[in-house]
Amino acid sequence: MTQQPFNFCYTLDNFGIYRPSIPVTHKNEEYQESGFKTLLKMQSNHFWYVGRHKFLLTCLKKHLKESHKSVIDLGGGVGGWVRYLIDKSPFKIKEIALGDSSEIALMGAKNVLPKEIDLYQVDLMATHWKERWDVIFLLDVVEHCPDDLSIFNQAYESLKPGGLLIVSTPALMYFWSYNDEYAKHLRRYSISDYEKLATLAKFKLIDARYFMFFLSPLYWLSRKTKPKKLPKEKLENAIQKEHKIPNPFINFLLSKTFSAESPIGHHIRFPWGTSVLGVFEK
Repeated sequence: MTQQPFNFCYTLDNFGIYRPSIPVTHKNEEYQESGFKTLLKMQSNHFWYVGRHKFLLTCLKKHLKESHKSVIDLGGGVGGWVRYLIDKSPFKIKEIALGDSSEIALMGAKNVLPKEIDLYQVDLMATHWKERWDVIFLLDVVEHCPDDLSIFNQAYESLKPGGLLIVSTPALMYFWSYNDEYAKHLRRYSISDYEKLATLAKFKLIDARYFMFFLSPLYWLSRKTKPKKLPKEKLENAIQKEHKIPNPFINFLLSKTFSAESPIGHHIRFPWGTSVLGVFEK
């Protein structure tokens, strides 16, 4: 278990989770805890996660420095990205951790992560850290939260000087659909939104680019053939179909298509995409 010289506000409990002195309550109105069961099934094999993780790892190869030794995935759910990072990363990262407000998510993550990975129950609005981490990930998290700027401010305080905040979110309100409402998204982001957040939170935005470009026509078509709002009974059926792994052949083809964006999408800037990645430096 990693030494915790900076975490005087966190105490390791009998479940192997570091908890802050002020109890954390997960907000179901921002992300339903029932979704973590589905996420646990999808995060290693579904084409969207396969492509996203590969795109993120290529990003790290560009921006991670030898001095960056401690990383944490905040709002990391049941540990899909952390698991991928452990398995695929070529870097010598001294400390990799996962943080989430949900105890259900953290207990699920224990089933997929090695025992040496530290787990934190964290309130993103009050992390209680000061210059603790070299790299913080916020992957498809802030679109759920009413006050995204406060989360950026907390990340800034939690990072060491020269540290990186790596953020991904759904992109462009043009792609808004019933799925965003079901997933409790409050907004989709553009690169200009990232630029504004960087300025307000005192970060330097060193990279921002759209991804999931190759699959965006399919995404657009699937959304345009359905209304933006669906009756409740039809909504549940539509969501169940979309939030599961497609048949193996289709999933394989879509995984290869999305994965082809790495490293292409880091050498050229796609004009749009259904997701957007930002790298912010303190």
